[in-house]
Amino acid sequence: MDKFAAVERALRSAAPHTLLSVVTVALTEEYGAERVELRLADYGMRSLQAVENVPGTTEPVLIHNSPQGRAFGAQEPSVTTGAGTVDVHVPVTIRGDRMGVLSVRLPEDRYEQSQQGEIQHICEALGHEILVAERDTDLYVLARRAARLTLAAEMQWQLLPGHSCARREFAIGAHLEPAYAIFGDNYDWSASADHLTLTVTNGMGEGIEAALLTNLAVNALRNARRAGVDLAGQAELAGQAVYAQYRGSAHVSVLLLRFDLDTGELETVDAGSPRMWRLRERSVESFAFDAQLPLGMFEDTVYVAERFTVLPGDRLLVGSDGVYEASSPAGEAYGQRALARSLMATRLLPPTQVPGAVLRELAQHHGEPPLDDDALVVCLDWYGREGDVDAGAPSARAR
Repeated sequence: MDKFAAVERALRSAAPHTLLSVVTVALTEEYGAERVELRLADYGMRSLQAVENVPGTTEPVLIHNSPQGRAFGAQEPSVTTGAGTVDVHVPVTIRGDRMGVLSVRLPEDRYEQSQQGEIQHICEALGHEILVAERDTDLYVLARRAARLTLAAEMQWQLLPGHSCARREFAIGAHLEPAYAIFGDNYDWSASADHLTLTVTNGMGEGIEAALLTNLAVNALRNARRAGVDLAGQAELAGQAVYAQYRGSAHVSVLLLRFDLDTGELETVDAGSPRMWRLRERSVESFAFDAQLPLGMFEDTVYVAERFTVLPGDRLLVGSDGVYEASSPAGEAYGQRALARSLMATRLLPPTQVPGAVLRELAQHHGEPPLDDDALVVCLDWYGREGDVDAGAPSARAR
C-alpha cells in the first residue's frame, strides 16, 4: 500500500493540469507502462474524449463500440491484447459518477491480472483529484466536449451535479438532450446522512432567457434547502424569488422529491410539468400527484407536500415534458404507452444506463425531424436500509 500512498501524495501536490503526467510516471516506474491515456465521457455520453493539452488532437472513441466503452459501460476493467502488449482499460468513477476511462498499455511479459485492481485504486485517487482540479483549470472540462456548447448549455451544465450518483441506499442516473444546446431543463440532488433531495426543473422559454430563469430557480431552491427549510417551504421561497424577478411573466415547473433514507418515506411537491413513473417488479405506474402552480406565477403561492413510500427494488423515472409529450409520426405521445414499454425493456440495465437508453428509444419513437424541446430523464433505483417498511405501506395514486 505504500506505493499507492505515494501516488496519492504526488497527485495531491501536483499542479491541476499535470495529474495525468503524475499517474503516467507512477505506472511506468511500477509496471513498465508503455502508454497511458485518460479519456473522459462527453456531455452527450456518446464518446470518450482524450485529455490532452490541445483538445481534439486525438480522435474520440465511441462508448458503444470500443474496448474503452465496454469498461465505461460495464464499470469493469476491459483487456485487449496486441503484438506483445496488453491494454488494460479501467473505469474512472467517483461516488457512482462515471467520469471516464484510464487506458494503460503494458508489456505482455509484465502483465498480471492482479494489476487491474491496483490500477483501479490509482484511478479512484485520480478521479478525486480531477474533481478538485476542475476548480482551477479548464483542461478536463474541455476534454468532455465533442462540439462547442451554446452559451445556454454552458450555463446549464455548470448547474448540474453530474450524470450519476450512488450510495448504499440508492443509485441515480440522469441525462439531458440535446446535450450541447439545452435550454431550461435541469436536475439537482443532494444527500445527507438521513435524506436525499432530488429536484427536476423545466424553465419556460428558450436560449439564454430559459437558462437565466432556471439558474435563478435552482439556486433559490438550493439556498432554501441549505437554510434547513422543509420541502414545501423550499418551493415557496424559490417561487417568491422567481416572482420578484419576473413579476409573473415567467415561471418554472419543478418536481421536488425528498427521501428519508431510513424509512423510504418520500415527500413530494409537484409544481408543474415534470412527471414520475415507478417500476415495481414487472408493473409500471404513472403517478398523479396533486398538481400545484409552477414557481413564480404568483407572489405568495402556498405549497403542500404529499407523502408516500418507496420500497427496496423500486425504480423511479422522472421525465420532462420534452420526453412524455414527444409524439410519433402517428401522433401518439411517448408518455402514453411507449415510455412504459421502454422502462420495462431497460429494467435489467443499471440506472446509469437507463436515461440514455430511454432517450434513444424516444428518438426512434419521434422520428424525423429532431426533437424541438429539451428532453430530460432521471432514473433512481431505491435499495433502502434494513428496517424499511413493508409492501403494505400507503402509496401515491397511480393512473
